Amino acid sequence: MHVKPMQSREAADLLIAPRWLLPLAPDSTAQQDQAVVITGGRIVAIGPRAAMEAQFEPRDTVWRADGVLMPGFVNAHTHASLTLLRGLPVYPPRMRWARETLLPAELRWMGRDFVRDGTTLAIAEMLRAGITTFSGSAAFADEAARAAAETRIRAVIGMPVAETESARAEDSLTHFERAERLWDGYRTSPWVSLYFELPPSHEISDRLLTRVRSVADEIDARVAMPLHESDVEVRDALSQHACRPLQRLANLGLLRPGFTALHMNHLDDSDLELASQTGIAAVASPQSDLRLGSGACPVSQLSARGVAVGLGTGLPISAGAFDPLAEAKLAAQLHALGRAQMRDGASPEHPSEFWLGLATLGGACALGLAATCGSIEVGKAADLVCIDVDSLASNASETIAAAVLFSATRRNVTDVWIGGRAAVASGQLLALDESGLTRLSQQWNERMNTGGAA
Repeated sequence: MHVKPMQSREAADLLIAPRWLLPLAPDSTAQQDQAVVITGGRIVAIGPRAAMEAQFEPRDTVWRADGVLMPGFVNAHTHASLTLLRGLPVYPPRMRWARETLLPAELRWMGRDFVRDGTTLAIAEMLRAGITTFSGSAAFADEAARAAAETRIRAVIGMPVAETESARAEDSLTHFERAERLWDGYRTSPWVSLYFELPPSHEISDRLLTRVRSVADEIDARVAMPLHESDVEVRDALSQHACRPLQRLANLGLLRPGFTALHMNHLDDSDLELASQTGIAAVASPQSDLRLGSGACPVSQLSARGVAVGLGTGLPISAGAFDPLAEAKLAAQLHALGRAQMRDGASPEHPSEFWLGLATLGGACALGLAATCGSIEVGKAADLVCIDVDSLASNASETIAAAVLFSATRRNVTDVWIGGRAAVASGQLLALDESGLTRLSQQWNERMNTGGAA
């Protein structure tokens, strides 16, 4: 009797089999009984669980019978180290609060240890919330970059540029010199990429903006800048430059693919058209901006015009917890409120997948990482998050995406993988030492409460 030889299965590092798969792109539909296969930190196959098990022999298998497997969340704008200043009072308007409360505290405490420790604590909190990529802004960018690289979280770190003396440099020339050294140090890093971080438009001259454009073009670096954050900023630009902030930057040649506009709360039709024509990206920070009375970004209108839009938590002092699901849910609720108040039938009623997409692939696009992360697709990095849906207050008529968006919180995150490596497993943080983090947090609390030397 002829016996047909058994075909050997392909070796793989990891197979993840959730109850639901929510890839968000290219297909946004939730699928059951699927599995994702990972090798070398990347997704190598996606398909029916039985077929994947028959084709691959993984070293490890993770079953999540009550889980939704999604792309890892992308926090496209935050000042991570400022998590150490969450004890500050918060009150609008933003510019007055920044001048009276935030800036004095930064001057008092800002230093290398502040940025290093604050960023590390923020990374731990973000990982627990399912954030696998973040964009960070800090005075000592090298310390923030080092904290991210050591933890192996994907990070896009801003290299600050300013006209005046700061904690990091005494003038603009020194800013550029330090940015160049940092750029060279992380040119080939698999975890950290860099961009030029500009101050608000009223704090930077045309001369320096032109210089940034020239250097960014030379080294092919991205540029990010807060824009149209408040109505005061827009009025000042009209008074000082006879044009709105976006138009000023367009006149100087900065608006192009590779430029990310942060906040974008106060836009008129000309701003929306300019954003669409120039190929820039935008990042909204709903919770922080609303708490500071700064307004809300018209996310849907920007997206409808083809602008890549991501979500960020912004200032952790005003946003509170790092919670990408809360940001996405608030963005959806603001859109629904706007449609109701304006009786705007022309404005689309987006599905839940759209809003979850802003917190994942939208952020990846805004950071120039769309080819790497933001969706569950073959060839992309295995940056994934699993959310427990067994305990959610959802009903049978809800889609899985709606259950995640409107019923889940960051506390429902059970597992996080970055590049196929487990950073959180069954709710336990693996990427960093929990006991060490607790001690570090307590040390900073004592130091600040007693007015210890910075």
